Amino acid sequence: MTKTILITGASSGIGAGMAREFAQKGYNLAICARRMERLESLKQELESKYGVSVAAKTLDVTNYDQVFEVFRAFKEELGTIDRIIVNAGVGEGRRIGKGNFAINRATVETNFISALAQCEAAVEIFRAQNSGHLVMISSMSAMRGMPKHLTAYGASKAGVAHLAEGIRAELIDTPIKVTTIFPGYIRTEINEGAKKLPFEVDEQTGSRLLAAEIEKAPVKAYVPKWPWLPLGLAMKVLPLKLVNKLG
Repeated sequence: MTKTILITGASSGIGAGMAREFAQKGYNLAICARRMERLESLKQELESKYGVSVAAKTLDVTNYDQVFEVFRAFKEELGTIDRIIVNAGVGEGRRIGKGNFAINRATVETNFISALAQCEAAVEIFRAQNSGHLVMISSMSAMRGMPKHLTAYGASKAGVAHLAEGIRAELIDTPIKVTTIFPGYIRTEINEGAKKLPFEVDEQTGSRLLAAEIEKAPVKAYVPKWPWLPLGLAMKVLPLKLVNKLG
């Protein structure tokens, strides 16, 4: 039986990229994001290209009630949901103490509280099924406190990494799997205006590597593995001045 993957934030960037990769692997998809016209376009592309079934629904993850409504509606419509990828988030953030609390607050709320809502809705489905694979998209910026525009963003991504690990601890003796993914710099719509980033890869490469790692259902993975696996280990022990150079 064909398996189904639910992906949030699927209208652009690595969300859309992963949808393409998993459709190519033969998965049916449940895709959601704020921009329905983009989801419809992606749905048509994937159904015609790969012959898979794609369900699309509008979702603003900051509307917490809507998160539960949409996840439950997908479950009712599709039967079993085998994997849920908590991907929706924002790359905003500003230097601390420069009068941009509203932006930093929105970043943390979208990346952390909204992720909590998605995890609650996902695990509710998986507990009822007694099966499933929860995937949390964190970031390499979660390894250490980061400077400049990454301070609040990195803190929110560290938060979701700990959230995922706590859920893994809770479900450790069940058939439900939990994976935390730490992507390095992937050039997408979210950061298209930024300067060239250290060791960055393009969206297509990043999405392909992400899908390949997620398929293995590891406890955690750094993507791309080189150089981020050794760098991730180093970031935890290097002096903060050296870690700053990656920001």
